[in-house]
Parts: sequence; C-alpha cells; structure tokens
Amino acid sequence: MAAALSFANYCCELLASVGPCTARRMFGGFGISMAGLSIALVADLGRGEKLWLKADPDSRPLFEAAGCERFVYRVTKDGVTVARSMNHYSAPEEAMESPELMAPWARLALDCALKARKPGVKASPKAPQNASTRAKPGHHDGK
Repeated sequence: MAAALSFANYCCELLASVGPCTARRMFGGFGISMAGLSIALVADLGRGEKLWLKADPDSRPLFEAAGCERFVYRVTKDGVTVARSMNHYSAPEEAMESPELMAPWARLALDCALKARKPGVKASPKAPQNASTRAKPGHHDGK
C-alpha cells in the first residue's frame, strides 16, 4: 500500500527541528529532505506506514539500542527473492509522539546525511555546517 501524504506531512512536522523538510513521492512512499539532503523515508513495508531515518555505521548502535528496526526490502529476480537493506532505521516509537522527542533523532539523521554527501557537494545554506552541538538520541534537557 502506498504511503499517505498526511502521514508524510506529519513526519515533516516531527523532523522540523533540523529545518524545513519536504516530502516527495518516491517508489510508493516518500523521500523526506532538508536543504537538499535526504534524511528520511516514509514507506509501508507491509506492516503499516513508518518513518525511516537515515543512519550510518556510527549511528546503527544507537538505533538498535532504542529497539528500532532496520529498513529491509525484498527483491525477486529470476525467481529468487533476496532481502536487501538500506541505511535507514525506523524512528523510535516514543519519538513519533512529538517534535521535541524526535529532535535528537532528526539531528542524528541530518548528521548522517551530511556525512554521506559526495565530496565537493555543498549543502544548502540552510543546512548546519557541523553537528558538534547535536544531542545524543535518548538524552534531552528535561524540557
């Protein structure tokens, strides 16, 4: 089933702490970007719509410790079905409740997108140039 625009827009609201996000239709779901950087996907892999945040080898342990699921899809070629994964993890359930709870995860996804961009490609001026001030997921200032 294709992902709904209303859910994608809600996800953009949750991720807005890193800047204005846009959702664009992509392969039956949505790609979510901020300042030209892909930070998340919205897709239904057969168990309902989910927000999938960009990850990398450094952030995987944080997502896994929070009980997040890795984005895995199946491809059938010549009668053989193979599971393939992407560097995206489902957003933590509790983070889906508010932009404040999502903020550290949004910053983590943006940091991964910044690290993944090709050398020589500059981010839009709206994107932060370093992530040294990002909070660690699961930690907040008590607000």
